[in-house]
Amino acid sequence: MKRLVTTALALCALQVFGTAAAQSSDTLKKIKEAGVIALGGRDTSFPFSYKVSADGNPIGYSADLCMKIVDAVKAKLGMPSLKVQYEIVTPTNRIPLVQNGTVDLECGTTTNTVARGQQVEFAPTHFVAGVGVAVKKGSGIETLAQLEGKTVATVTGSTSIQLLRAYRKSEKADIAELSGKDIADAFLLLSSGRAVAMVLDDIQLAGLIATSRSPGDYKILTERLRAEPYGFTFRKGDPAFKALVDQTLIGLMKSGEIDEIYSKWFTRPVPPSNVSLNFPLTDAIRETFRNPNNTGV
Repeated sequence: MKRLVTTALALCALQVFGTAAAQSSDTLKKIKEAGVIALGGRDTSFPFSYKVSADGNPIGYSADLCMKIVDAVKAKLGMPSLKVQYEIVTPTNRIPLVQNGTVDLECGTTTNTVARGQQVEFAPTHFVAGVGVAVKKGSGIETLAQLEGKTVATVTGSTSIQLLRAYRKSEKADIAELSGKDIADAFLLLSSGRAVAMVLDDIQLAGLIATSRSPGDYKILTERLRAEPYGFTFRKGDPAFKALVDQTLIGLMKSGEIDEIYSKWFTRPVPPSNVSLNFPLTDAIRETFRNPNNTGV
């Protein structure tokens, strides 16, 4: 009898766990019951997701696109006054916070990789970057090969670390790493001279340089380590939410509305310093808009 009771309790526990798991993957239901949609944003990823004041929400290209998805959620649920709550995420905690339900939709600069695709769902790619290297103009460094014997700054949790290590292994290069906790911290390693170069996506390097105290002191090398498709992330196993996210972003791409949003952040002056990145649509990004996909690298 004791064995039967134990088995029954175990089965009940499994049933409860299964029900909870099913509910946790129903993002629209979670949002409706809470009256809040939780977005994950960055505070220094200019011009994708960054803060211009300590008490404000992130703004930028990614933030604008995510608000289009929020509008679609409001319409779907019939909740025009749905509250938007931002959680500032980092490269190391962004995926766990999506998985555990803290963040419903992560709206930053996450590269869509096959490995990450096993942990979270990716929205259609909204940007394609190239992993590059920034150096000071006076360093004399013009090529990746000249990083031999040098110290390079990286960002903890970023794909650029793996790419740098792969390059170092394939080229048998003696390159030391020095990691910052986020992109601002890593750029400080470069600007302060603790590292002679910084490896990161080219567009983020361009943003860091444009908003630095001395933009004219830096340059980005012409070589690239890899193309990086950016995608918003959300929990796996949620077809209803995935359909809404996909439909919203693909609609923006097919209508051409996303071109205007892109121009706003990459070819015009933006706050807080009213600098422009002068980074027009690349062929890779145009192709992504023409043929939306969420293929990882």
